[in-house]
Amino acid sequence: MLSRRDFLTISGRAGLTTLVASAVGINLGLVQVGRAATSSKVTPFRFAILTDAHLFSMPDHKFDVFLASAVDQVNKTTPLPDFVMYLGDIAQNGRADQLDKGKRILSKLTMPLHFIPGEHDWYLDMGEAWRGHFGKPTWSFDHKGVHFIGMNSILVRDFWTAAGMTPKQRMDTMEMLESPICGPWGVREEQLEWLKNDVKKLGAETPVVVFTHSPLWDYYPRWNFQTEDAPQIREILGKFERFMSFHGHVHQTVYNKIGNMSSVGTLSTSWPWPYPDVPLPYPDMRMNRSDPALVMDGLGGQHIDLEANFQGTMHYDPFGDMLKPAIKSGFKV
Repeated sequence: MLSRRDFLTISGRAGLTTLVASAVGINLGLVQVGRAATSSKVTPFRFAILTDAHLFSMPDHKFDVFLASAVDQVNKTTPLPDFVMYLGDIAQNGRADQLDKGKRILSKLTMPLHFIPGEHDWYLDMGEAWRGHFGKPTWSFDHKGVHFIGMNSILVRDFWTAAGMTPKQRMDTMEMLESPICGPWGVREEQLEWLKNDVKKLGAETPVVVFTHSPLWDYYPRWNFQTEDAPQIREILGKFERFMSFHGHVHQTVYNKIGNMSSVGTLSTSWPWPYPDVPLPYPDMRMNRSDPALVMDGLGGQHIDLEANFQGTMHYDPFGDMLKPAIKSGFKV
C-alpha cells in the first residue's frame, strides 16, 4: 500500500523533471537572470540560506531542534558554502532570550553569517535587541564578483502610538498573519535613498543579489506576502542585467520573474504555510502539500551555486521528502 507521501511523489512525476526541461523533455533555459555576460568577473561559489526559525522562550522547544538540524545540514554540505544568509524571524516574540538562543544555535555554523530581521524579531522593542545581537539591518558587500544587499523590508507606519499600545500589544499585532491594523510593510524612504547611493557607481554588468524578509513582488498582500515599495526597489535596480532576489516569510517554495528580477522564496525551519489560492506563473515550483503526520515535513534550508555567468542553481535541502520532481534536483535562476 502506498503512503500519502509516496502517492504525491509518484503522481507528481508527470510534471517536469527539472525546471530547465520542458514538458516534452527538451532542455530549455526557462529561468535565467538577464542575459549571460560575455566578460563576467564572477568566480563560481556557493552560499546557503536559513530563515524563519520562530524560536520560543521555553527551553528545548521543537523549533530549537529544527534549527539545530538545519545548522548541521549546512555544515555537512559539500563543498561548504562561502557564507550563510539568515532571512529573518529568528524569534517568535522579539524577546532578547529568543534572539540569544538563535545566535547560540547559529554560532555552530563553520562559515560567516549575515542577517536581516523579520517582523517577529523587531516590534517588541523596535529592533533594539536584534541590532544588539546582529548589527545593522541594512548593508552591502562584494563577494567574488557579486554585489550582495540586505534590507529591512518589514517596516510599517506607526499604528501604535495613537492607539496607546504597549510594546507587547504592538508585537502581538504584528504577529498576526492577516492583521487589519498594521498596514503594508516596506523598506521606506531612508533605505530607498540608501539603495540608490549604494548602487550608484556600479555598472549595469555587475551581478546583484538582494535579501529581504518579504517578497519583492505582490504575491499575497493579505498575508503581507509583498513589500509595498518593491516597485521602487525594482526600478532602482532595473539598470542591472542580472538581479536575483531571495526572501523568507512565506515558508514555501515559490518562484517568480519580473523584468530583470528573479525571485526565490525559501523554506522555513519552523512550520510550512499552506499556499494561498492565487495563480503562480511557475506552478511546478510549489512543494507537495506537507503531511501533518510528519513533524518536520515541509521544512529545511537551501543552498545556491552561482556560476561564472551568474546563472545559479538553487537547491532546496528539506528535512524530509516533500519536493516535487520539478525542483528536487535544483533549478536554474
